[in-house]
Amino acid sequence: MKDRIISVDIFRGLTIALMILVNTPGTWEYVFPPLRHAEWHGYTPTDLVFPFFLFIVGTSIVFAYRNKEPNSATYRKISVRTLKLLGLGLFLGAFTISFPFIKDFAEIRFPGVLQRIGVVFFFAAVLFLNFNWKVILGITIAILVGYWVWLGYIPLNGETPTFERAPNNWANFVDLQVFGTHMYKEDYDPEGLLSTFPSIASSLLGIFTGLILISQRAKKELLLLLLGILMLLLGYIWDLAFPINKALWSSSFVLVTAGWANIFLALIYYLTDVKGIQFGSIFKYTGANAITVYFLSSFVTKLFYSIQVEEGLSLHGWIYKNIYVHSFLSGELSSLLYGLSVMGFYLLLALFMYRRKIFIKV
Repeated sequence: MKDRIISVDIFRGLTIALMILVNTPGTWEYVFPPLRHAEWHGYTPTDLVFPFFLFIVGTSIVFAYRNKEPNSATYRKISVRTLKLLGLGLFLGAFTISFPFIKDFAEIRFPGVLQRIGVVFFFAAVLFLNFNWKVILGITIAILVGYWVWLGYIPLNGETPTFERAPNNWANFVDLQVFGTHMYKEDYDPEGLLSTFPSIASSLLGIFTGLILISQRAKKELLLLLLGILMLLLGYIWDLAFPINKALWSSSFVLVTAGWANIFLALIYYLTDVKGIQFGSIFKYTGANAITVYFLSSFVTKLFYSIQVEEGLSLHGWIYKNIYVHSFLSGELSSLLYGLSVMGFYLLLALFMYRRKIFIKV
């Protein structure tokens, strides 16, 4: 079997490219509905992107650690990577363009995308190193069922808990108590503390996909497809009792997003690794420096929003207004073209880094 599974690299890079696209519209006022997050319950294509990345983190763990021993050297490597991700995430949350370049402490957001990736990677890697697939499956089920029971059935301050955005929602309540003002929203954080537990399950489901890909079984793409369909069905059934919700990272959301991840990965695997069709190389190059590209895009975007070109107009707004806004284009299309340009720039940067053999491991 080949050392590299091309489809995994493509899937990882494609996910990062989509993360950049949905995070950098020309203006948040005009965004096509599929490129917006769901308001609360339900999901859009945009809501698939982050769980896809956590899923592929689990798959990649299988390739990176299948021959590693659970010893101090391995744990040190895992811990260092986790701390790097946490540090980069906290830096993005704390940085400001004005001296002393750090926000007031009360304004710093503690949770975040990179922080969640770091925590999920740590626990998924440690579990993979120490347990077989049966135990990991049991842990995954326990997390998903336990989270459902906690949010749906344990009274909160004497009140019946809810899955709605309300004070008696356990996930929102815990985030507010732990993080206070250090959150994305006043009452909750989409990368909050309690919802991190089921996000670990997203990565653990990716581990099962990785185990299938390194196995010697035939028709792996068919197994992944069937597994994806099964997860989708289970997720939609569970949605009746525990709504699909990204902000809560509900258990039904975990299953539905993992289902779609398996289906898309099965298709890419069949085309590239089975049929040998050459496509998506640019995403493979992006996947080789995935975290670096994502961090740079997030940092530069923050700079563009912070640098004021004229009164009330940031560098981001100036570029968008003077290059992308035209009377013959709708606001949504202008906004999308800006996002596609940003995404294209980072894809080309990833290509340049790949050809120069620049690989920054985070």
